[in-house]
Amino acid sequence: MDELDEKILEILKDEGRASYIDIGRKVRLSEGAVRKRIQAMVDSGAISKFTVQVGFTKGARAMTLLSVNPQFPTSAVSESLKKIPGVEAVYEVTGQYDIAATISALNIAEVNRSVEDIRRVDGVTTTNTMIILRQC
Repeated sequence: MDELDEKILEILKDEGRASYIDIGRKVRLSEGAVRKRIQAMVDSGAISKFTVQVGFTKGARAMTLLSVNPQFPTSAVSESLKKIPGVEAVYEVTGQYDIAATISALNIAEVNRSVEDIRRVDGVTTTNTMIILRQC
């Protein structure tokens, strides 16, 4: 990944619906060159998925901290979590907890459904969930 790829990623993070043409204008590349670079980043894993993030005026978001039973590989638990509807991102972390996951849903009931699904994943021993009130 070079500096142009990093600029393209920044544009996509800020404007997920930006067209290849618009991105090309901003980084001074043709539409085809932007398309190839984005495809290469997808193929390499630099871009893992394209998502829609619901704004705080609509929907609900939460952060869930999880402890994992030492008999289960943390990476296997993380892979299972990523498949749960509503789970937006999964992070393996240091400290009191092993994993932090963000949840995005249309309402609190759906957040709760995701948390219940998380609690059923083999290897998850405890959860600590916080509803996100505001993003600053």
